[in-house]
Amino acid sequence: MYVTGLRIGDAVQLPVSAVDSKSMVLRVLGKGNKERILPINQPLLQLLRETWKFHRSDRYLFAHMDCQTISKRAIARAVQQAREQLGFGDDFTAHVLRHSFATRLLERGVPTETIQMLLGHASASSTRIYLHLTKPLQDDIRNKLDQSFADCLPKGGYHE
Repeated sequence: MYVTGLRIGDAVQLPVSAVDSKSMVLRVLGKGNKERILPINQPLLQLLRETWKFHRSDRYLFAHMDCQTISKRAIARAVQQAREQLGFGDDFTAHVLRHSFATRLLERGVPTETIQMLLGHASASSTRIYLHLTKPLQDDIRNKLDQSFADCLPKGGYHE
């Protein structure tokens, strides 16, 4: 979910056929039955294959050993368990992974319109909720301000 920006509902319903290894994409049918295409890389493809080998469901990419879809609750429990092991606060949920996906892409310079498309948002205002001003983004903005306005400010800080 972190590397793809999937919603919990997207993940639990993701069919094996969603993985297109030839085109290196994940075809996700999201809210409102809208399809979105997510590029994947070789390490993620390998991880998805290993995940599938665990249960070998003909239908679902993420499934129980009985090949039935995994529940949203099971994912939430797994995230809670990881949260506790890592010492994260209670505000760390499965949905935070989606926010982190969007923020990480923004930190790497991916345009918000592209992030909007990858998240499957119809509205740019929905995407803006997912974007957070992290320390790396603050540092990047600070560097850009230095480059853009260096000739407008005194050297070495405040002078009387």
